[in-house]
Amino acid sequence: MTPRLVATDADGTLLDHANLVSPRTFAAVGRVLAARVPFVLVSGRPARTLKKIASRAGVAGPAVCSNGAVVYDMRSDRPLRVVALAPPELNRVVAVLDAELPGCAYAVESLDGRPALRAEAAFRAALPAVKSEDAERAEILGRPGVKLAVSHPGMSSPALAAAVTALLGDTVSVTYSQAGGLIEVSARGVDKGTGLAWLAGRLGVAAGAVAFGDMPNDIPMLRWAEHAVAVANAHPDVIAVAAEVTAANTDDGVALVLERWFRLGTGQPR
Repeated sequence: MTPRLVATDADGTLLDHANLVSPRTFAAVGRVLAARVPFVLVSGRPARTLKKIASRAGVAGPAVCSNGAVVYDMRSDRPLRVVALAPPELNRVVAVLDAELPGCAYAVESLDGRPALRAEAAFRAALPAVKSEDAERAEILGRPGVKLAVSHPGMSSPALAAAVTALLGDTVSVTYSQAGGLIEVSARGVDKGTGLAWLAGRLGVAAGAVAFGDMPNDIPMLRWAEHAVAVANAHPDVIAVAAEVTAANTDDGVALVLERWFRLGTGQPR
């Protein structure tokens, strides 16, 4: 049956290594939209950068951002749902990690005022490729955050995620989308799956979703979807939960699957 909703991660899944959408993938997305099937980007990216990706893919409307903490309407440029970590919770998490896991550095993605990722100097020094604004720790922990980014130069992302989860339990949600000693902490119960489920309910889609992903932060979304697809370049943990493995992101893996349901050149479902 034709999917009633298509959901996909952006980086490493829909996008190629240059963060571009290939002509074939762009055409496949267009056919989904022409068939009036919702096409939803579900990303760890904040809305302020995901909007650029949505434009490249020809997508407007709601998207799930910041690993599920934000559902954002790209068309009206406003959030539909925000689940943030309050300053007391941010400070509690940082206090635990400072005491039990020395060497961590922090940044917080906030929506209040001017949206930005604000990072302390140690975080910016450890991860100069991550675009962030310099701020003192008191400032970044003093406002609600939809995502707390934690880096540790001496640990891989999987090891850091495991250590933080052991310290904090299920009081927060912990995940990662790259290997280089960077994890992302959200409010309890927040992940791509819960964010997408909320949006699907708003769209009136109870079942029939297909989802695509490549990294561990995609696993909750893939578990929620009726049909879960991993791209060939995906993390082994993602491949393990997927019902299907398609071609890599650089070989139009998402388009290859969508073309089974949406006719080439017609924009109509099979």
